[in-house]
Amino acid sequence: MSNSSEPVHLNNHHRTTLAKIYQHPVNHNLEWKDVLSLMAAVGVVEERRDGKYALTLGSVVEVLERPKHKDVSAQEILNLRRMLTNAGLEPAPS
Repeated sequence: MSNSSEPVHLNNHHRTTLAKIYQHPVNHNLEWKDVLSLMAAVGVVEERRDGKYALTLGSVVEVLERPKHKDVSAQEILNLRRMLTNAGLEPAPS
């Protein structure tokens, strides 16, 4: 059993985004800009020369492509969820 939780330095907007990532069923209204903001708060976001984004959290790196629309795809949300869980970052219990 893990004692992981969200970092104390997250603002309310970041906490909401983190909760949306972990929402079941997968939330289809998660905006790309919100994901980038959350990832910049907890890790490192780098835009690569090919236009993709490398999101680094600890030793885990996930490469995402900017979506054509404002919302992140369900598969990318699942990838983010896996990455955040592996790094020990989950929303605080409500």
